[in-house]
Amino acid sequence: MNKLSGHHHISMLTKNGRQNNHFYTKILGLRRVKKTVNQDSPSMYHLFYGDLTGSAGTELTFFEMPVAGRTVRGTNAITRIGLLVPSYESLHYWKGRFQELEVEHSDITTYAGKDALFFEDHEGLRMVLLNHHGQETPTQWQPWEGNEIPEEHRILGMGTVEITVRYLQRTVNLLQDLFHYTVVAENDQGTVLQSIEGEVLGEILVKELEGPSEKPGKGSIHHLAIRVATVEELQEWDTKIKELGLTSTGVVDRYYFQSLYFRDRNGILFEMATDGPGFTVDSTVDELGKELDLPPFLEEKRAEIEAILEPLE
Repeated sequence: MNKLSGHHHISMLTKNGRQNNHFYTKILGLRRVKKTVNQDSPSMYHLFYGDLTGSAGTELTFFEMPVAGRTVRGTNAITRIGLLVPSYESLHYWKGRFQELEVEHSDITTYAGKDALFFEDHEGLRMVLLNHHGQETPTQWQPWEGNEIPEEHRILGMGTVEITVRYLQRTVNLLQDLFHYTVVAENDQGTVLQSIEGEVLGEILVKELEGPSEKPGKGSIHHLAIRVATVEELQEWDTKIKELGLTSTGVVDRYYFQSLYFRDRNGILFEMATDGPGFTVDSTVDELGKELDLPPFLEEKRAEIEAILEPLE
């Protein structure tokens, strides 16, 4: 079985799509690459932000839930998202930008062995910018140029993702034994694992915390998706997950990619998703994210869906 090639996307909850769209496009400078709906509940937006084409490994996605309350932080949850920036100077640029735009942030510090700048979005979603030291990124990653962020400081894609659990070894063992992640560090912060040793693009920091489980709400993280090359590999992983006694949804056609979902023994929700066909299956690169795109099985309900959704701009 081929090794996994890093993060695919990460999905969160937002209470207000318009405010969410403003933060991620105007403040972070990401491109909205797909404006669609939750396929299981099409009355709510599903918004995707990332690089020029929404390449795997750059995608931050949000389900709009207007009834969402506040997140009550706790354990057994995905608790922080790392985003890569080109340099240490980039961290200084973003610190100044966050000060100017009144974004909650820390001083420049370190995290998982890297120069770091912690910050939160307007709903309390915890993130951290990480210095990538000018290292190469996947050739398909192409930062979005349609923003005011200087080229040398644009966000590149996803880095370390933090998972906080009550029983650390349950999640670490799953990542090691089933998915062949490599442990690269163990310290008082937790255990750092990489899907490709030496590459932060698929890095996960697992932390241990006793206490009540997180109560999700606005600004909470719903699931982490891991990249799988093909549908055939996805089906093989489905078999292996079930052989461990875990419950899998089986392969689900999400139109833009094929997926499966399962929870580990701490209750963390993982998705495994294929790279293709991608967001250009129903849109040109230039038109990505501008109009409401629906998978074919929802197209007949377009008028009904559009009547429910609030405009984002």
